[in-house]
This record gives sequence, structure tokens and C-alpha cells, in this order.
Amino acid sequence: MSKILGKYQHERSENLDEYFKTLELPYLVRKMINISNPKIEVTKDGDKWIVTTVTMMRTQVWEFTLGTEWEEVMPSGVKLKNTTTIEDDSLIIVSITEDGNKTIRRYDFTDDGMTLTLSHERTDVVAKRHFKRIK
Repeated sequence: MSKILGKYQHERSENLDEYFKTLELPYLVRKMINISNPKIEVTKDGDKWIVTTVTMMRTQVWEFTLGTEWEEVMPSGVKLKNTTTIEDDSLIIVSITEDGNKTIRRYDFTDDGMTLTLSHERTDVVAKRHFKRIK
């Protein structure tokens, strides 16, 4: 778990625009996501995990307990029912949309950084975002 806690700075993305295109996100939304350069901080307070993502557009804070369902509201207003688990040095968030589609966000942590892998049951396209550890 010690590899997970820390601060991370986005370095590069793979296949991000194609991934969001298959999910039918509008062009301008995809472009904003692609140019974003997020910083992510992962902390823990007792059993509660806190993930803070900061971009020039907004700051998003998730607070959750492993294995317990929690709600996330996307910028588009779409509500997700999320459940987060941990496997070795990975946080895995399984999200179910209001229409029943499943998305998986897998955060794999190393001593040097983190890789976020995005997958969705409606497409075979997978995207990755790579982050370096800054603290």
C-alpha cells in the first residue's frame, strides 16, 4: 500500500481520444480531456481513501471505503455507482452507469509513478494515462 499513497503528475496518454470517441463523447469534451495535465494525490485517513484530481478546469475529490459502493457524478451529469478494491499495488474502480454499462479504471502504482488503464464493456479500445511520482 505504501506505493499507492502519494502525489502524481500526468506525463503522457495512450489511445485516449480513440477510447472516448468509441464512447461517443463530443469532440470538444475529448479535446479538453486530451490537453488536461492532471495532478493526482492519493491519501488515506483510517479506512477512508481520498483521491484528489486537479486540472486547470476543476478539482475533483473522491472519498470512499474499499468494497463499499459510492456515487460519482461526472461533469456531464451522468451518475456512476462505483466500487473500489485493492489488488497488490493497484486500486481498481468498477463503475456502473445509470443504463447498466460497466467501466473499469485500474490504477497501477510503482515506486516511480502510476499508470491508469481505462476500459469499457462496450468497446475493445483501451486507453492509458501515465503519471510520474512527484512526492
